[in-house]
Amino acid sequence: MKLGGIHKTEGGHQRLKRTVSFVKLGVFLLICIGIPLVVVVYYPGIISRFRSLDDLNAFLDHYKTAGIFIYLLLQMLQILIPIIPGQALQLAAGYLYHFFPGLGLSLLGIALGTMVSFGLARFLGHDAMVLIFGEEKMQEYVRTLNSKRAYKIIFLLYLMPGFPKDFICFAAGVSEVRFLPFLIVSLVGRTPALMLSIIIGNMTRAGSYHGALIVGIAAVLLFLLFLWKRRELMEFCDRIYERLIK
Repeated sequence: MKLGGIHKTEGGHQRLKRTVSFVKLGVFLLICIGIPLVVVVYYPGIISRFRSLDDLNAFLDHYKTAGIFIYLLLQMLQILIPIIPGQALQLAAGYLYHFFPGLGLSLLGIALGTMVSFGLARFLGHDAMVLIFGEEKMQEYVRTLNSKRAYKIIFLLYLMPGFPKDFICFAAGVSEVRFLPFLIVSLVGRTPALMLSIIIGNMTRAGSYHGALIVGIAAVLLFLLFLWKRRELMEFCDRIYERLIK
């Protein structure tokens, strides 16, 4: 009887845990799907303003000072909802705000978005993340982030152009990775590609289309070089890491 009572208690805890996970998942879906759905249904004109980079620039420029806060919100949401094109936002930052202000605003928006994504994943918990992204994928990421090489791997993943980085925030939130080191390493890794995008946007505003094209080609070549030399880069990071911990 006692053993049966223990099994019932454990079963009740599991059901309660699963129920809480589903409630948390509902909150997540409300944020990630509900908010965009409300915008599409009730403010359809806003979506039409983001069909091209020129439309985005005109939209943000129309609101002048308030456009800065709108940009920060969009950049933050882009981390939370990856379907928002981050590349277009960063080009717009260079076009509208020039290099250093654009870089600062972009990094601030990304930092805020990273904080929200990380904290939301920590709040939802591992079970909810598995329901969203799948157990195999989540386990793979969490296992990698719980390794001794976690911060080096995070840096290289964020350094790699074109890699779907925003999922890492959610995986990190349910791993053993600490938030502040994760934020710093991810921002440093993002910065080179971010700078290139802002430079291209700034050159486009100045009418230097040839310069923007050259920078774009250089970015593609750097990406290909990174893929070719990624193993050597990982070994270099290992050597730096070993020196730092001595």
